[in-house]
Amino acid sequence: MGDSAAERIETLLSGRRRVAVVSQSGVAAVHARPLTGALDRAGIAHEMFLVGDGEEHKTLATVEDLARRFARSGLLRGDAVVALGGGLVGDVAGFAAATYHRGIDVVQVPTTLLAMVDAAIGGKTGVNLPEGKNLVGAFHQPLGVLADPAVLATLPDREFRCGLGEVAKYALLGDDVLVDLLRERCGSLLARDREVLTEVVALCAADKARIVEADEGETSGLRARLNYGHTLAHAIETVAGYALAHGEAVGVGLVFAANLAAALERVGLAEVDRHHGMVAALGLPVEAPPGLRADDLIAVMARDKKSTGDLTFVLDGPGGIETVEGADERAVRTALAAIGVDA
Repeated sequence: MGDSAAERIETLLSGRRRVAVVSQSGVAAVHARPLTGALDRAGIAHEMFLVGDGEEHKTLATVEDLARRFARSGLLRGDAVVALGGGLVGDVAGFAAATYHRGIDVVQVPTTLLAMVDAAIGGKTGVNLPEGKNLVGAFHQPLGVLADPAVLATLPDREFRCGLGEVAKYALLGDDVLVDLLRERCGSLLARDREVLTEVVALCAADKARIVEADEGETSGLRARLNYGHTLAHAIETVAGYALAHGEAVGVGLVFAANLAAALERVGLAEVDRHHGMVAALGLPVEAPPGLRADDLIAVMARDKKSTGDLTFVLDGPGGIETVEGADERAVRTALAAIGVDA
């Protein structure tokens, strides 16, 4: 967390009695000091609450543990939670804030590219069940999202690559400015050029904010477009035990979605090639991990949270990207085979 974000948090939380900072040990060691310094300057009492690393900690048990620790610390309805970390921290801390005392304020301070361009924006919070990703959660809009691209310099390579999966999604959703930027300066983005990173984060965040503003509670179908590539991605994560990180799985999911749209005769092969090229250019996988079976993935996708009881996907087509219900299973199997999934 940079100094500019730290200054902003003083304004956002001015007058609060107490703040619970939720983070992870490695993240807190690198990024917590400017945040806690800002809270000290503002005269706001604060306590650090650490959660575990890895998707196995994105559970109801973690939320319960946080809520119980909040209660023991004396956190009240007029206080606030600050989520300092990546997507897991934002989801878990946001869900805890949404449900503790039936809802207290939260500020998102993302420290990963994935969280800056997507996960921290829009108020979606939630945790996983053994049966699937993000099946339990709540909409809970943050007071603010404080993203400082300077902190991405310390991000491990794989974590940085994860964010690129969401960047590819926004480009393929139709952001022509972002597409041109990636075409012209992809090398600079992969080298983490500060100027390019700042522009990419701003473009993606603006894209998501516009969609969320138009369909905050995901009732009109517009916000469902943000799940482009995610139906298969979540299934891969569940079936493969998170062998791929989220952004990597999204990359595969985007290639699958293009292949499925082609199998359903919604798009031509040129669009499949465009999706494949975009994902590959960002250094993301374009095939599923070895050993996955189509039956297992289809079973998980059938209970995806967007499903209305059949196979439901967000797909490209003549009218643009939209939700498609009742996708033909034979076409789904054809698209899975195209990304290396066993029959």
